[in-house]
Amino acid sequence: MEDPTVSVVVVSHGRLRSLAVTLTALARLDWNALEVVVVACSRGAEAARAHPEGRAAKILEYNAANISAARNRGIAAAAGEVVAFLDDDAVPEASWLRHLVAPFAVTEVDAAGGYVLGRNGISLQWGARTVDDTGVATPLALTGDAPVILHGTPRRAIKTEGTNMAVRRDVLATLGGFDPAYRFYLDETDLNLRLARAGHATALVPRAQVHHGFAESARRGPDRTPRDLTEIGASTAVFLRRHAEDDRHGPALDALRRHQRARLIGLLQRGPLDPSDMRRLMRGLEAGIAQGRTRPLAPLDPLPRPAQGFLSYPTRPGAPQVLLTGRRLAPLLDAARRRDRAGEVVTVLHMRPGTRAHHMRFDPSGVWVQSGGLFGRSDRTGPRIRITRRSTRVAAEIERLAPIRPLVRG
Repeated sequence: MEDPTVSVVVVSHGRLRSLAVTLTALARLDWNALEVVVVACSRGAEAARAHPEGRAAKILEYNAANISAARNRGIAAAAGEVVAFLDDDAVPEASWLRHLVAPFAVTEVDAAGGYVLGRNGISLQWGARTVDDTGVATPLALTGDAPVILHGTPRRAIKTEGTNMAVRRDVLATLGGFDPAYRFYLDETDLNLRLARAGHATALVPRAQVHHGFAESARRGPDRTPRDLTEIGASTAVFLRRHAEDDRHGPALDALRRHQRARLIGLLQRGPLDPSDMRRLMRGLEAGIAQGRTRPLAPLDPLPRPAQGFLSYPTRPGAPQVLLTGRRLAPLLDAARRRDRAGEVVTVLHMRPGTRAHHMRFDPSGVWVQSGGLFGRSDRTGPRIRITRRSTRVAAEIERLAPIRPLVRG
């Protein structure tokens, strides 16, 4: 069976550098038939066009700060059989679509979601979860890392993350895509509930992994400190109106207030916020709740078919994935970039003597870089220090990455 055509929709607003990195990573995917649709503000669209692969992407300008409406524009332009979604501060593993799209070979599967790694590139940020009709997510224990096909209920859906999910295009278009009443926050969660209520199955795919950077935006600082909670309040109120019974709205909003207040108190104690910041942010949350209670809720009309056919984006199907390792980073990176230009997908493992914890990042030049101390831990659940030989540690890292990134020493 041939792989389905896939359109990846990337929405971007004011994050030119991270968007460029995302586009570079997409060009290293192990996938044959990829289309990339970028929906960006004017400056972002200009930056995307200037990217080396920009001429091979569908680029749409959209300046409103509404991720749902922007995604719907991307869906309308997407010509792939499956539409996947990726944030502009996220980087997919080369194997991402190979794993994420595989469950669509099963007829009953209409949506899929993968796992999201945090800023250190190793620890899990979001794994398997369900979500109820008040928008509260609950971890879901899965055994092993094989895809699991699940059905939600009218009051509890299978949670997917907006930066690592895919839906059959015909199903997504019929459902009306994303609800523009959610300008930010809970937009994909609303879609999860609608998919569940329509009887669609969702596959959770642990090996479909994306690295999420949490880049700076109008709503959060570079250290993830919130700058504005208005849309969190508004989207929560909209979500409750869409999905929950009236008598559950008050308790759910009180729970939201407690959660946000506790989060802000933690930031206040650690230093990023002062008391005036906390008061301002909580006022924004209340203003958002008030807005969400009166925001118009329109029916979602089906989305149109694309006006333009499928536009192929350059990828690297079947490219060798190689590992380069050594003590000096500069010559390692030089060698890695040469191998990358030759068409390989390259990981650099740079270990110096010491116990520093390991981090994985995607370099803007197109190569992966894992760095840390020879005796430092990768898995944050493991011991902080483990005395080992360099050759043993290299073999251990190759084994750790093998299910997602099968590496051959170069």
